[in-house]
Amino acid sequence: MAKSAKVSASKRRRKKLVPNKVRWNSDVIVDLMRQFDFPFVPLNPGASFRGLHDSMVNYGQDDPQMILCPHENIAIQMAHGYAKATGEPLPVILHNVVGLLHACMAVYYAYIDRAPIFIMGATGPMDAAVRRPRTDWIHTANVQGNAIRDYTKWDDQPHTIDAVPESFARAYSVMMTEPQGPVYTCYDATLLESKLPHPVPLPDPNKPRVPTRMAPDPAALTQVADMLVAAKNPILIADWTCRAPIGYDDLVDLAENLSAGVIDVGARFNFPTRHPLNMTQCAAEALKTADLILCLDTRDSARITHVLDSVTRKIVSKVPKSAKWIDISFGELEISSWSTDFGPLKDADIRILADTSLAIPELTRLVRRRLTRSRLQSKTADTRGKRLTKLHNEARTRNVKRARENWDAKPMATARLASEVWDAIKDEDWVLTAGNCSGWTHRLWDFDKPYRYPGSALGTATQIGISLGVALAHRDKGRLVVDIQPDGDLMFDPGALWVAAKYKIPMLVVMYNNRAYYNDWEHQIRMARHRGTPVDRAYIGMDIVKPEIDFAGLARSMGWYAEDRVELGKDLGPALRRAIAVVKSGKPALVDTVTQFR
Repeated sequence: MAKSAKVSASKRRRKKLVPNKVRWNSDVIVDLMRQFDFPFVPLNPGASFRGLHDSMVNYGQDDPQMILCPHENIAIQMAHGYAKATGEPLPVILHNVVGLLHACMAVYYAYIDRAPIFIMGATGPMDAAVRRPRTDWIHTANVQGNAIRDYTKWDDQPHTIDAVPESFARAYSVMMTEPQGPVYTCYDATLLESKLPHPVPLPDPNKPRVPTRMAPDPAALTQVADMLVAAKNPILIADWTCRAPIGYDDLVDLAENLSAGVIDVGARFNFPTRHPLNMTQCAAEALKTADLILCLDTRDSARITHVLDSVTRKIVSKVPKSAKWIDISFGELEISSWSTDFGPLKDADIRILADTSLAIPELTRLVRRRLTRSRLQSKTADTRGKRLTKLHNEARTRNVKRARENWDAKPMATARLASEVWDAIKDEDWVLTAGNCSGWTHRLWDFDKPYRYPGSALGTATQIGISLGVALAHRDKGRLVVDIQPDGDLMFDPGALWVAAKYKIPMLVVMYNNRAYYNDWEHQIRMARHRGTPVDRAYIGMDIVKPEIDFAGLARSMGWYAEDRVELGKDLGPALRRAIAVVKSGKPALVDTVTQFR
């Protein structure tokens, strides 16, 4: 969360600095990382920042602690998961051109997920006269930040050590100002390796690092309150609304005062799953009678308010045409001209540019005042709340019944997998990292605290790295961190398992091993049916078999405790409990569960 108050010196107990007889420019960057209170630095090593690496190890005494990652994607994703879980950023160091290019996909996902990450890079000497033959030439770019400029909030390449502190402070401010996102600062290798010519002043630690949050227009918010109270069936849609550590309780308060249903799109965990006003699992029923839709920091409401035909790409609205639409978000502030991640333009009746963390509490105050004055509207809200509670309970009953279908199937059904994991962890202080087992966790589990889930999974090749970051964020809090891990995703970055073992990051990985990239397989099935081609050939280029992967063996080879393949639901509970005991001892553990495709 961006902090507007004055920030004091580091809150962490730091190791004592050990200056050399000679001070180096790279020491200044260590000073900055400590002043800005960074606890960890994921990285993959590279010669372009060897000067900074030496300063971190010897001058900074490995504080902040370096976390060695076998791939740059893992380093970025760890910072991504850490930010989602805590609301706080980590720095990541990337080796010149090649390290940066390795990380591009992870940086893009962090950008579209609004994860604040302070990326530091280094370039081979910009002075061609001091470049090593070939190596420094192919590892040096004219403007290195160009590689990721379209999906970072800001990048800079200061040319002197005197320019570094201001560049660093501005990068931090841009990164943490909402809507948040990654930034990139790049340092010349010769700058990092040079002697410090004179003392360089750092930013004043008692001044604000980030500007205040953006408040809504008061007149517009008053109009929204009037419309909400007058509506017969208002629905709230939340996406990035409850960013750690803010927003969760405020959204619950607004919904309860208004007796309005809430649909959680899921970029962050916005609303308790078993709250009677949670309409996420019965969205179609709730939306078909809605006369007002309030989108709260929701980038693309069509995901939840429309039905998609995946073959024809046609979408049909679930919402009556007469319904009013209101949008409170960062709107056009987060638009990039390169990627169309911003979604369709909202044809809303009212559009308010604001941070929902300020708008929601004020809107609640306005709504409460109006309901107190109007007995009729208060009674209408109570009646609506009872109807929504009935919808919620019916949906939950349906889901519990559906979960029992194919209960004893071999390999086990995904609902059985989610059920068995829930039975094993429900009495623990647990956290689910990213994946949701094809939605079954949110249908069956009781997500009752804001830290239970940092937000929905992203694309393939992101979950294991993000899960590492989430686990690191909770490592010292005694929480049981659970990753229901897709097999195809893990195959992109299996080296992430080694990181957890090396740095003693306890987490429970339960493999969602359906032996396929089945999301794409489903698309090929749709194409085959649409075109009249053989459905039984849709698996080609999709299945992960012959050979099948020994995930337990893979985990053991990297220092994990692991349970071999479990195909029957009845055998999963004991395996999970053995693994949980290991995780509680401070070690990571993996259980390889073989499942049906969905």
